[in-house]
Amino acid sequence: MKSKPQRDTKLPDFEQSLLELEALVARLEQGDVPLEEALKTFERGVALTRQCQTALRTAQQKVEVLLARNGEETLEPFAEDDDEDDADDTAR
Repeated sequence: MKSKPQRDTKLPDFEQSLLELEALVARLEQGDVPLEEALKTFERGVALTRQCQTALRTAQQKVEVLLARNGEETLEPFAEDDDEDDADDTAR
């Protein structure tokens, strides 16, 4: 009998990146991180954000392809969730 794959212990890249990003944000919000370390942490956070955005774009494209294959012709683009530019996002 085959054992279950270790999928439960290894999170997909998006979820893993998001968890790490959340931890970095919490660490920076504490405010007791030395400046040099805070800058490195911030840089890592930017990289993780880009990875998450890329993963979300890829997932969106896959959904659009799947919907197109099922005869769904009308798709509404996802509005980017950006608190500062909510009005701009709906105009896209």
